[in-house]
Amino acid sequence: MRDTSGRSAAVEAAIENELRLLDPEVRASPEVFDTFLHPEFTEFGASGARWDRESIVKVLAARPDPGGRATTTSRMRGVQLADDVVQLTFDTDTNGRMVHRSSLWRRTPEGWLLWFHQGTPFTPERAPAG
Repeated sequence: MRDTSGRSAAVEAAIENELRLLDPEVRASPEVFDTFLHPEFTEFGASGARWDRESIVKVLAARPDPGGRATTTSRMRGVQLADDVVQLTFDTDTNGRMVHRSSLWRRTPEGWLLWFHQGTPFTPERAPAG
């Protein structure tokens, strides 16, 4: 099913969940953050670190996002790769730290969960137009 923007309901659900994960209130609550992660979650972070579900939740519990670290997103787009898989690509800016991001969301009986995420830092002058 497609909404009036031309995006499928699956893509819309993945975008909604991705934006919730970026919300400072959700990031400040490891218990809430954890509910968006697939049991097999993996991330290659912008820092170069590799994370799994347990390790990323543990880091958030140890140091929740401090105030003032609002993240803005741009160029978010999604593609439904299969009935149960959506890929999102977008850019984030957190206090001037720019990162290209890619996420894979999987539909489960619990809903759409983040299965894989990768962040790659960039500088605006080195980013291709478009």
